[in-house]
Amino acid sequence: MVKIEAIIKPEKQEEVQKALVDIGVQGMTVFDVRGFGRQKGQTETYRGTEIKVNFLHKVMVTIVIKDELLDAAIEAIRKSALTGKIGDGKIFVTTVERVVRIRTGETGPQAL
Repeated sequence: MVKIEAIIKPEKQEEVQKALVDIGVQGMTVFDVRGFGRQKGQTETYRGTEIKVNFLHKVMVTIVIKDELLDAAIEAIRKSALTGKIGDGKIFVTTVERVVRIRTGETGPQAL
């Protein structure tokens, strides 16, 4: 099993969600996050004064899936989150050693 964390632009959240559901992902968690990468923030104007915003608003989508879905999930996220502009985001993949469904006690892939 693997965990995918994708940091994407907020306006792409629904497209990413639909793309993942279309390939068979059954659940996901979404967080509102702030951060910066190569963009280094941006400058905004508030009441005529320029303000440097160091942390940009992003969305982090987290899913845990079977290994067989990994390549399809990465491609679904990449294609649906792509704008071609700086700040499209990143996808991180880590191995999950164990999953336990609290309600039933099921473990492993059955718990997904």
